[in-house]
Amino acid sequence: MNTLYEHSTLASLMAGNFDGTITLKDLLTHGSYGLGTFSGLDGEVIILDNEVYQATSSGKVNHITDMNTKLPFASVHFPKDLIELSPENADFNYVNQTLVKEQKLQNVFAAIQLKGSFPFLHTRIAPKQEKPYPSLLEVAQNQPEFTFEDLTGTIIGYYAPAIFGSVTASGWHLHFISDDHQIAGHVLDFKAENLSGNLEIFDTLQQHFPINDSDFRDSEVDLASVKEGIEKSEGSSNK
Repeated sequence: MNTLYEHSTLASLMAGNFDGTITLKDLLTHGSYGLGTFSGLDGEVIILDNEVYQATSSGKVNHITDMNTKLPFASVHFPKDLIELSPENADFNYVNQTLVKEQKLQNVFAAIQLKGSFPFLHTRIAPKQEKPYPSLLEVAQNQPEFTFEDLTGTIIGYYAPAIFGSVTASGWHLHFISDDHQIAGHVLDFKAENLSGNLEIFDTLQQHFPINDSDFRDSEVDLASVKEGIEKSEGSSNK
């Protein structure tokens, strides 16, 4: 059984529920690779082989070792039954169209990891918010964006079918971290060369809800606006 573990929902973030509801200690019992964000929507989280990194809106990358640090939203998995990938060149068209079509991903959840050279990278990083929290859509309108050239590093992320678009970001949700751990963020666009990596297709989605969090229980989500809001906040990565 190949399992993707997800804590809380993107729709809950859309409603402004940014307080952490799971600790890193608990989260890492469900996966050694993944992504997410910290309390207050404080940056972009990248988890590689149990090592946790935080890209902050200043552009700085922190190595997080405090296992009591909390997250309001996260996706993790333990790699298993990997499909080898070795595209000579890749960009968003490759992951969003070619790979989805070749691997028939349109109705499944999947994870990807790509390592290599990145002649071009465009990222954004969510800035930390203070209470009273705004909606995720409001935050998305003022996110710092960064462009880089000639990096080496790793992209990690998840694919979700469109039907699950209020639980998580439909299509690909990708984060990047450079080999020297000095640059990281949520990927908006990229061009890559000399890649190696893998794909994992999940047969099980384990969805965990923060039922003891009063904000989560009390919040109401406007489903009519969720799709538009998620597309804007996630950078419309399904190009």
